[in-house]
Amino acid sequence: MTLYRGYDRKALDAQYNNRGLVPDYAKYLTRWKDDSAATRTLMADQRAKIDVAYGKSDKEKLDIFPAAPGPGGKKPPVLVFIHGGYWRLLDKSDFSHAAPAYVSAGVTYVSLNYGLTPAVTLDEVVRQSKAALEWLYRNSDVHGGAPDRLYVSGHSAGGNLAPLLLGTDWAAKGLPADLVKGAVAISGLYDLEPIRLSYLDEGMNLDAASVKRNSPIHQVPPKARQVGPLILCVGGDESPEFLRQQANYAAVWAKFQAPARIVDAPGRNHFSIVDWIGDAGSPLFRVCRDLVLGRP
Repeated sequence: MTLYRGYDRKALDAQYNNRGLVPDYAKYLTRWKDDSAATRTLMADQRAKIDVAYGKSDKEKLDIFPAAPGPGGKKPPVLVFIHGGYWRLLDKSDFSHAAPAYVSAGVTYVSLNYGLTPAVTLDEVVRQSKAALEWLYRNSDVHGGAPDRLYVSGHSAGGNLAPLLLGTDWAAKGLPADLVKGAVAISGLYDLEPIRLSYLDEGMNLDAASVKRNSPIHQVPPKARQVGPLILCVGGDESPEFLRQQANYAAVWAKFQAPARIVDAPGRNHFSIVDWIGDAGSPLFRVCRDLVLGRP
């Protein structure tokens, strides 16, 4: 029986089962963890701050890798990275490996943790992510970065959260309307309806209202409230659904905001695309670095 866009339940599950689509996925997870542990050891004497609390729960922590001040002591910009794992797996500590390339470029790199489902709801994950950005804005004395130069990026589930943060009505919270200056979403989940209908809903218990609240495609700011630039990237070898998600979101974003910049990633799958995040020679890194440094 057709369930969603011509897919039955089995076919829809397969579209979002990235581990099934990339049989050697475990090698990526192991390498990220090992490289990240080595990075934290290497950068321990460079003022890195691990497990900095931004909230009350055990998961509300940040790993901060500060860049040196610029000329005249100018505070560096800050790039926050939000990990993936379908909101239920992985940890900020798995993504320290991207820090050296950004720090060398003059960008403070922050890896963000959040509570995982089903221990918390998706609404709570979003709330925590917003709280982390507010904490970074208010605590530049701790992280040393510029509070008025905050950018956010994320992969997969993090690619769902990053554009939600860019589109947040920060002014309604008594904060600068442009608190988030720009966002990079990689292999993002912009429409959660297929998630609600697939095996991934187990423990999340999404309904129509929570899908709408937490789907970036339904939360694009209106034309009257222009926000910072958005960069989108998806691996060329990812499933048709991930490719469709980005294409549809880019089309809706362009109706209300300046068109998103698309970074092509031919030959990259849902896991190998992550290797580009901290690879100073990759097109994704260069575009992200230039965004944060304000380069054209």
